[in-house]
Amino acid sequence: MTGDLWRVIGALVAVGSVTGCGAPQPLPPEAKTGSVIFYHVDGTGIAHWQMARMVLAGPDGEINWDRLPHTAVYRGHAEDVLTPSSNAGATMHAYGVKAPHRAFGTDAEGQRPLAPSGQRRSIMQEAQARGIAVGLVNSGSATEPGTAGFVTSVAERDACEEIVSQLVSSGVEVLFGGGEKWFLPAGVEGRHGKGERRDGRNLVQEAEAAGYRVVYTREEMFALPDDAGKVLGIFAWEDTFNDETEEVLAEKGLEPYDAAAPTLAEMTEVALRLLGGRQFLLVVEEEGTDNFGNCNNATGTLEALRRADEGLGVALDYVEKHPDTLLLTCADSEAGAPDVVGLRGANYEKPLLEEGKDSNGAPVDGAECRPEGGVAQPFVSAPDRAGKAHEFVVVWATRMDASGGIVARAAGLNADQVRGTFDNTAVYPLFYETLFGAAPVKE
Repeated sequence: MTGDLWRVIGALVAVGSVTGCGAPQPLPPEAKTGSVIFYHVDGTGIAHWQMARMVLAGPDGEINWDRLPHTAVYRGHAEDVLTPSSNAGATMHAYGVKAPHRAFGTDAEGQRPLAPSGQRRSIMQEAQARGIAVGLVNSGSATEPGTAGFVTSVAERDACEEIVSQLVSSGVEVLFGGGEKWFLPAGVEGRHGKGERRDGRNLVQEAEAAGYRVVYTREEMFALPDDAGKVLGIFAWEDTFNDETEEVLAEKGLEPYDAAAPTLAEMTEVALRLLGGRQFLLVVEEEGTDNFGNCNNATGTLEALRRADEGLGVALDYVEKHPDTLLLTCADSEAGAPDVVGLRGANYEKPLLEEGKDSNGAPVDGAECRPEGGVAQPFVSAPDRAGKAHEFVVVWATRMDASGGIVARAAGLNADQVRGTFDNTAVYPLFYETLFGAAPVKE
C-alpha cells in the first residue's frame, strides 16, 4: 500500500475519532506524528527582529530567531479587514478559517468556527480529544487572545471574567500567565493584588477543586515536580510587564518588566518539562512585544524582543533534542510598524535627534530621550565583525497595528512546509498533520 493511500486512510480515521464515527485507531506505520510548539511573538515584523539582532548580536551576528531554518512571508488578513485584531488572528490560527475582526473563538454568526476537519473545535481542543497534552503560556494576562483563543469562545474581547472561567474549565494541563484580578472576586486579596470579578466566583478555588496545583512565583514554579499534573501559574495581577511609554515609566520609577515574575523563557522551560515525555501542543506568547510597540516604547520593545528570543532559544534547544517536534513562530500583526535608521553624523540628522521626529513628522525614539523632546542618546548596536558598533534610532509609523512585513519561521518536523507565503489559516492544517499524521478532511 502506498504512503499516499495510507495518508488518506489516516485522515479518515482521524476525523472518525473526533466525530465519534468510530473509536480512535492507530495510524499507519508511515505516518509521522509529533509534538508542536507555537511561539507567537505578538506584534513583531521583520524590522522588530532586525532591531533585536543589532542590539543583541550586532549586524553580522545571529540571534535565536535566525536559527530557524525555514521562512515564509506571512499573510494575515481577516475576513473583513486587512490588519486583524489579536483575537481574530488567534481565531484564524486556532481554527484554520478566516474570521471577522471582532472574533474571539467565533465566526460571523457567533458560533465556534467550523474547522477544516468539519468540527467546531480548535486545533487544541481536537488535540485534547485525542488525549494529547496541551499548555498555554503568556507573559501577559491569561485573558490575552493569542493563547486564550485556542480554548475559549466569547462574544467580546473584554469578556475577561468569562474567558478565565472557560480557561479553568478547559482542562489545559499547563496554564501560565498573569491576570490574577480575573481569578478572584472583587475586593478579595490575592498574592499580587485584589480581585475584580463581579460574579463572586473564586476561580483559584475552582481550579484547585478541578485538580490544579496553583503557583504564584518563579521559585514555586521551578519547584514543581515533573509529575505535578495540571498546573495553574498566576504570576502577576495583570501583565508581567508595565506597558507604558518611557516617560511614564520613568515618572513612576518602573522598569519595563516585573523582575519578580518568571520570564517567558523560564515559563517555557518549565512547561516543556511538565509536558515532555508525551505528545503535546504548547502555545506560547510574548505579549510585551505587542504592547510596548503600540506604546511606541522602543526600549521596552527591545527588552520584550530579548526575552522572546531567549524563549525561542529554549524551544529550539528542545527541538534539537526532540526532532519529532515542530516549532513555528510568527505574529498576526506589527505593533507600531517601527523601522531602523542608522546614523552617520550628517547635518540632516540633527533635527532627527534634536526634535525627536523625522522631516515627515514620524516620531523618533532612542535609548534615552529628552523630557522636552528629542533624542539624548541613540541606540548602539553590538559590534559588527570588524569590531565596530553603530548608532541608530527607531522611527515609528503608528501607534496602531500594521501588517506589511511579517514572516513565519519554523524548525523541526514538517517545518519545510513553511516556505514561499504562509497564510494565517495554514497554521491549523500544519499543526493537524504534525499532531495526527494526516491532513484534515471533512466527512
